[in-house]
Amino acid sequence: MSKPIPGSANVVIIGGGIIGCSVAYHLTKLGVKDVVLFERRQLTCGTTWHAAGLITTLRATENQTWLAKYTRDLYERLEEETGQATGFSPIGSIQVASTAEKVEEMRRGCDVAASFGVESMEISPSEVKNLWPLANVDDVLAGFHFPHDGRANPTDTTQALARGARLGGAKIFENTCVGDVLLENGRVVGVKVAGNKITADVVVNCTGMWAREVGLQSGVAIPLQAAEHYYLVTDSIEGISTELPILRDPGKQSYYREETGKLMIGLFEDKAAAWDVPKIPEEFCFDDLPPDWERLMPYLETAMERVPISMDSGIQLFFCGPESFTPDHNYIMGQAPNVDGYFVAAGFNSLGILSAGGAGKALADWIVSGYSPRDFFDSDIRRFLPHQNNSKYLKDRVVESLGIGYQYHWPYRQWETARGAKRLLLHDKLIEKNACMGEGAGWERPNWYAPDGEEPKYEYSYGRQNWFDFSAEEHRAVRESVGVFELSSFSKFLVQGRDAAKYLNWICTNEVDVPNGRSVYTQWLNERGTIEADLTVTRLEEDSFLVVTAAFTYTHVFYWLKQNIRDGEFVTVTDVTTTYGVLSVQGPSSRALLEKMSGSPLSNEIHPFGWMRDIDIGYATVKALRISYVGELGWELYIPSEYLAYIFDELMEAGDEFGLRLCGYHALNSLRLEKAFREWGHDIGSDDDQRESGLMFAAKLEKAGGFLGAEALQQRRNNDQKLTKRLVQFLMKSPEPLLYHNEPILCNGERVGYTSSAAYGHTLGGSVALGYVRHDAGVDGDLISQSKFEIVVAGVRHEAHASLKPMYDPSSLRTKG
Repeated sequence: MSKPIPGSANVVIIGGGIIGCSVAYHLTKLGVKDVVLFERRQLTCGTTWHAAGLITTLRATENQTWLAKYTRDLYERLEEETGQATGFSPIGSIQVASTAEKVEEMRRGCDVAASFGVESMEISPSEVKNLWPLANVDDVLAGFHFPHDGRANPTDTTQALARGARLGGAKIFENTCVGDVLLENGRVVGVKVAGNKITADVVVNCTGMWAREVGLQSGVAIPLQAAEHYYLVTDSIEGISTELPILRDPGKQSYYREETGKLMIGLFEDKAAAWDVPKIPEEFCFDDLPPDWERLMPYLETAMERVPISMDSGIQLFFCGPESFTPDHNYIMGQAPNVDGYFVAAGFNSLGILSAGGAGKALADWIVSGYSPRDFFDSDIRRFLPHQNNSKYLKDRVVESLGIGYQYHWPYRQWETARGAKRLLLHDKLIEKNACMGEGAGWERPNWYAPDGEEPKYEYSYGRQNWFDFSAEEHRAVRESVGVFELSSFSKFLVQGRDAAKYLNWICTNEVDVPNGRSVYTQWLNERGTIEADLTVTRLEEDSFLVVTAAFTYTHVFYWLKQNIRDGEFVTVTDVTTTYGVLSVQGPSSRALLEKMSGSPLSNEIHPFGWMRDIDIGYATVKALRISYVGELGWELYIPSEYLAYIFDELMEAGDEFGLRLCGYHALNSLRLEKAFREWGHDIGSDDDQRESGLMFAAKLEKAGGFLGAEALQQRRNNDQKLTKRLVQFLMKSPEPLLYHNEPILCNGERVGYTSSAAYGHTLGGSVALGYVRHDAGVDGDLISQSKFEIVVAGVRHEAHASLKPMYDPSSLRTKG
């Protein structure tokens, strides 16, 4: 007899793959007993059942690596707890490099691994051969061994998680389809199953490649797209044993592992194919897709060259199955920004098995506590912009996204697919000026400008790329004369209403109840006292404020603004991102240039730092905000969009006299790093507080009414009076090493952190970086001044200067002069 479906649950999970079962398991571990999981067919069907089961623990960020490390440890102990085997085997993994560029990339990767607590080592080609005797290593320059990686059986592991969840009180129903998620007043109230309503406080969408389709039914955007994903299994081959490590070869876009005495060869081709169907078939379960032999044969032939004996073996299986990928190749986790109680865990980009344990634990913690347990913004559903759920965009991007993990991870690498649609109003004019466009939050934005006669196209390397000198000239123009940045992609919101000042003063750490025209740099904190946003708030009128933040934080900031309005407060939030264009005019000659154009005096007395006022330029009136993200005298001009092209032309004409130069985002980054300006999402985030990051000047703990997170911030200060973690600026003593991010930081030979962001500082004369230093005795001026600091680049230590104050213009005399 089938068990009855309950009429209510605390949490309903939709989807019985490894992710859904992991969420259920971890919720019960936190004491949530009223958990119900519905699977439309059978557990593991869809994608989990045909996954390869690789458990490789080094990922792009520390927190994504934590997900994988936790997963590995869970799978190793899960059988003992549940009695269900997982098939986990700690066989290790090897990645081979056949070019000098890939060797440097992997040496840098081993540096990152050490920072993230993952053991790795470089090994010689002969050592690769010893560990993998059937591999051809004639072209291999180096191998990189990760001894604690492993493999697991995806189906068995899912069943172990399901059994653990049931032992903890969860109810799991197979062959039971959720017809709809029920919403009232913008929040989840339950689901409909077989015509019956089940009330629930939380629904978790773990439906894998169905997640977008399921999300759309509730108005939740979940940008992912299924693609054809391939592997081949040979006939039995002598010498293929269960002890062989996983072998990965990015140069051949393939991986190799043992499969019951046979060889599995998996592909991550650079040009994939979307599974382009109007709707996933209703009956789809343990199904595969017809393989495209003609398209895949060149990739297979290349892959087999690494293990030549495979070319003489028969093929037992050539498998093609659907796997979902996201447009930025990061996971999708967290609570939907527009529906309270609607959580998502999907889009794991063929990394679901190796991340499922950690993702299940993270999401369970998130559901129970109400906040992310770590800074997972790179995987948070709130990172996405509205255009990214467009079906054509997703189908075009997945062609590139599937194989991106097996390509070169070049510094400054730009996506090539699904480009060119979201354009600035000045796009064509900037192209005429030889701009090299990059993608930022979907926008086509100028990263650098090529001189006449040079093609504005990246030539990637780990050394000085082809644009290095061009960007250096832009950098120097800002320091010595004047430059202009196109910053219209800023996210901009108008906050208005009777209680606008009161409300903003509650969510901002700085004092924003200021005179009209005053602009305030501030952070927003969460209830834990860590940083949720970094932005400016300018008071336009008594009941009207302009909030400006980075383009990629659009969704997060927009919904944070709307969701924290308290009962009884009258506040409206309006997106004005495309209402105003922004040109940032920066450098010692910026005042003279703008005074000439406007005919208005812009002296310190008339237009001091941190104030916005209207000025006339030609036939247009613009809002001029005196502010700088580069450490120079400068103004951001907020220009009604209909006048932007006109103002740009006027600026270009008037600027000739002053040596005006167009500048891109790479120059902006190097300039801000010399001044040690922080960037949210890199140097600061929800793992960091203002004291650690050197931003306490923007926290007015004494202001009337307090602010969101103030008590938690004070408690963090009390708990860490020594300040054992602190953001520090570094400058390489030699001009040669190039830093990008995640390079290990050593203090007196001991590892104390890693860089959070870095670029070449053309004024300071070397690579400059920010990074958190952790030291049990406290991080203070004495430690910084009396210690020897080194930064590791591709396995080599290089000495660095360290400072708690900006190395460029520490007193900000140039900005306020």
